[in-house]
Amino acid sequence: MTDRRILVTAALPYANGQIHIGHLVEYIQTDIWVRFQKLRGNRTVFFCADDTHGTAISIRARAEGRTEEEVIAEMSEAHQRDFAAFGIEFDNYGSTNSPENRELCGQIWKSIREAGLVKEKDIEQLFDPEAGMFLADRFVRGTCPNSDCNAPNQPGDNCSKCGRTYSPAELVDPKSTLSGATPEIRTARHLFIELSQLHSFLDEWSQSGKHLQPEVANNLRGQFLGDPSSEEGAKELRDWDISRPAPYFGFEIPDSPGNYWYVWFDAPIGYMASTKQWCDRKGENFDDWWKSDDTEIHHFIGKDITYFHTLFWPGMLKTAGFSLPEKVHIHGFLKVDGEKMSKSQGTFVMASTYLNHLDPDCLRYFYASKLGPGLGDIDLNLEEFVNRVNSHLVGNIVNLASRSAKFVGGNTLCDEYPDDGGLFAAAAAKADLIAEYYEQCDFSSAMLEVLQLADEANRFINDRAPWKLNKDPEKAGEVREICSIVLNLFRQLAVFLQPVLPKLAEQAGELLNSPITNWEDAKTPLTGTPVSDFKHMMQRITKAQVDAMVEESKVDETADEAAASENGSQWNDGPEALEAEPMTEECTIEDFVKVDLRVARVIAAKDVPEANKLLNLTLSLGGGETRNVFAGIKAAYKPEDLIGRLVVCVANLKPRQMKFGLSEGMVCAAGPGKADVFLLDIDDGAVPGQRVH
Repeated sequence: MTDRRILVTAALPYANGQIHIGHLVEYIQTDIWVRFQKLRGNRTVFFCADDTHGTAISIRARAEGRTEEEVIAEMSEAHQRDFAAFGIEFDNYGSTNSPENRELCGQIWKSIREAGLVKEKDIEQLFDPEAGMFLADRFVRGTCPNSDCNAPNQPGDNCSKCGRTYSPAELVDPKSTLSGATPEIRTARHLFIELSQLHSFLDEWSQSGKHLQPEVANNLRGQFLGDPSSEEGAKELRDWDISRPAPYFGFEIPDSPGNYWYVWFDAPIGYMASTKQWCDRKGENFDDWWKSDDTEIHHFIGKDITYFHTLFWPGMLKTAGFSLPEKVHIHGFLKVDGEKMSKSQGTFVMASTYLNHLDPDCLRYFYASKLGPGLGDIDLNLEEFVNRVNSHLVGNIVNLASRSAKFVGGNTLCDEYPDDGGLFAAAAAKADLIAEYYEQCDFSSAMLEVLQLADEANRFINDRAPWKLNKDPEKAGEVREICSIVLNLFRQLAVFLQPVLPKLAEQAGELLNSPITNWEDAKTPLTGTPVSDFKHMMQRITKAQVDAMVEESKVDETADEAAASENGSQWNDGPEALEAEPMTEECTIEDFVKVDLRVARVIAAKDVPEANKLLNLTLSLGGGETRNVFAGIKAAYKPEDLIGRLVVCVANLKPRQMKFGLSEGMVCAAGPGKADVFLLDIDDGAVPGQRVH
């Protein structure tokens, strides 16, 4: 048991738009980590707020004939409604337009002024002659001025491709997104923070190996920090433009009338303001959370705002005497079916649209099964989404409860935990490993461990078949023992899944009349507790539901694409056989029954670089038995998308030595070949090692 005090934040959603499934990657990831910490007994608080300032809000309010305050109040309500529907629980959800944020901005600004980090200078800024206003960064698009990049269609503050920051006036061929006009260059007085004065501190903090993922630290070192002893290295940390001239919706800078703090100054301070609101409401001491070595501060953000959170923000905190982040957890973007989210294709799905069609827990689980500790993008493959939910959750985990509880509902679990051959103890021994995966944000590895435990539990109930024994009244005691074991194994999995699927954990507690309240609940079986009647927990999802969601999300009419396909059966055994001529020799039924088809789970998958068509799969057949198989499916599947998937394996194929290694079986698929190869779907109730008929 640990005793940590942890403050967690997620990046602030902008108050000018609705929450979509891309946003939800971060908020679900953060909520999972927070729930895990709370389940471990750590005192953990989770704060967020709406990012409300900037020109975009003013433009929208003016167009709608409302005040900015009315717009942001409406959006805050919508955001919080969407978050709650997906099980994302904040301890406080605030607003950057709050009095607490204004007060803290003034306090931090005063410290920065006193530290001599602020300088003022006239700069050339882009002005939209048609809109009659200076253009905020987000209202200018152009080509990145970095000659090594030159990425087109970039915003006016930083390049999403190379990460460099710049002023809007430095963009090549800029255009106003408000009117489409070519902006004019006009002069305005701006205030800057000289980050170069903080070079040594930022170099030490970012390169310590504690606070950032290695790839993030390396990127900062390579692009921004350089060699602090060299003139060239020091120049990499450019002055940060911290003000915007009127008209601007935000906080006016007290000692610089007519200038307003740029949104990226007051937005991260919103984390602190949200904390202060909670402290005032709960009677807590604010300094215990933001000025204490006993509190860990963890920020979760997307990789597009890395620079602001790993250089600007630590510099502000250090200068003002506040605690620095213990860790900044950075994640990648979401793709749908391998592509950027698209409004025309219906894959740019709003959270509210998703909720019209599908269970939010399905998305929570799918994201968890994909999220690792790095910055890689994750792919929401819609076919895989349906298969994983139905196979992993409904067919594998919930199935344990539905197939056992009905035989003991209204009764109690055994007074002593029966002999289960070591299953419960083996799973309990995995608790620390699974906990470490959660701690490191390696949720995909945690989910794979849980699935393997579920496979063993399903093998147990399949072998014991209480539905058969229940027909004999004299077997009632044995049925009760079997179901007591299976329900305890189910509850154990529910503990491990509680951070991801809190509703399922709550249902498990109601079924067994023992709420799940602590991670340690997975280490001790329940005995003698009453079993309630089984109630539905999760429902299978269908392709039709997903299709309906996609259709509702389309904003432009698109032409129907007629696709004709020819289907043929294909056995892929690995020896580069995808394009082999079809066999014409007859196969007798006696020959065919010799083939031993088994369910297997892919527990590892990797590319074979020297082969054009092969992937190297490690298959689990249950009971600790694994097989190494080469499969000619490289054109159709990415290795990372196969991990955790159930496949059909020819288990008695004679091993074949290839130049890449030994192939100990083959997986079954259908299709004409190349990218059009489809692994066979497996019934929900199947477990590794089970024979396929």
